[in-house]
Amino acid sequence: MKGGFHVKISWVFLIAVVCTTIFVLAWTKNATITTFLQTQKNPFEQVSSANFSSNDEETSLKDLEERHSSKPAEENAVVLTNYVSPNYPGEGDWNRNASSTKKRQDSPSATSANMNSSGKSEQIQNVIIPKEKQVCSLTKGKWVMDTKRPLYSGFGCKKWLSSMWACRLTQRIDFEYESLRWQPKDCQMEEFTGLKFLNRMMNKTLAFIGDSLGRQQFQSLMCMITGGEERSDVVDVGIEYGLVKARGAIRPDGWAYRFPSTTTTILYYWSASLCDLVPINASNKLTDIAMHLDRPPAFLRRYIHKFDVLVLNTGHHWNAGKLKANRWIMHVGGIPNIDKRFADIDGAKNFTVYSIVNWLDAQLPKYPSLKAFFRSISPRHFFNGDWNTGGTCDNTSAPSVGKEVLKDESSDLLAAGATKGTKVKLLDITAVSELRDEGHISRYSIKATLGVQDCLHWCLPGVPDAWNEILFAQL
Repeated sequence: MKGGFHVKISWVFLIAVVCTTIFVLAWTKNATITTFLQTQKNPFEQVSSANFSSNDEETSLKDLEERHSSKPAEENAVVLTNYVSPNYPGEGDWNRNASSTKKRQDSPSATSANMNSSGKSEQIQNVIIPKEKQVCSLTKGKWVMDTKRPLYSGFGCKKWLSSMWACRLTQRIDFEYESLRWQPKDCQMEEFTGLKFLNRMMNKTLAFIGDSLGRQQFQSLMCMITGGEERSDVVDVGIEYGLVKARGAIRPDGWAYRFPSTTTTILYYWSASLCDLVPINASNKLTDIAMHLDRPPAFLRRYIHKFDVLVLNTGHHWNAGKLKANRWIMHVGGIPNIDKRFADIDGAKNFTVYSIVNWLDAQLPKYPSLKAFFRSISPRHFFNGDWNTGGTCDNTSAPSVGKEVLKDESSDLLAAGATKGTKVKLLDITAVSELRDEGHISRYSIKATLGVQDCLHWCLPGVPDAWNEILFAQL
């Protein structure tokens, strides 16, 4: 009896253990019960769509980024399911990306697994979005003295530099302005060298199209690339672009030079208004010129396929005196303008700038390798009058220490507005140049004219060199 009793106790104990084990296993797999268990989750584990539900407005990608900013660089990322940011860091903002995520999680594709066409579940690969990095603003900063400046000699760069802009050849005796360099506030711009520029532009063509300030930027770049030295290997290829001096003309409509070592071409075409200019009566030398506000220059339309970098500018020829002297008659839609919105010059200029930027933006998909820039206006510094009424710019002192550009918006509202929302980039040099009233030609020239000062164009070497450094930093 005792042996039988012990056997029964053993069986009862064994059955109790088995039942307890089954109960525990069932309990731990029950989702309702396990929600009461407190577990420590890894903050870098996959984020489910519930984290970004419409009911949780306090949770965003930015919150997650800041929450984990103390982690090492390799870990400092937000891991999402089935989400690809349309913008890389520096090109978009986290709030917009978070909004996109909320929209996506309303559909089945926002879950951690999708059903393929055969009905089988597919696990979606995690996409890692790196922490947003600070973007350098090249137009915020100040001018600083640099003993390595200038980058070329105003005496030596006679091959590419017009004598009227080489202030070393004039009566000017102060040249401190040549030693200034533009220093962005939050970053260091890459040092410009001719060799680096040519290598970066290997087998490419850079075209400047604009007014005389565009010509200054072109000449500045040629001097910067060559160091102001004569280069027998540089080839004049103007004929390839129809840039030859016409009979009776003072100069050609532009210039084009090629560096054979890298097959790099730099050219300039004069188009002060960025309008298509067509003689109304081609047989009459004194005919009026149709100034088509809504049509890009024929040169640009003809050769755009050959350009890899394009820099456009206009601005200072939009005044009644210039239009009258050039016999330009404004046309829209192929006929003389009758639209009152464009009857005044400012309205016509605004319409033209928006028109050419929109046209160029529409061309870019056809030429995916083309980088297009619209350069903001170069400021004038006439004080106590204008160029023909005794205006002056006699200052010869460099910008005072501590004078900086700190604003986010461009000083050229027209150029900024026209390029906004397009793939045409704004080459913003206006505020940068506004600090440099001492850098103009001023009263100095090879043959000075009493009472007339040039407070529009710049001495070279000078301010336009910085424009090219800012351009170089974006290539």
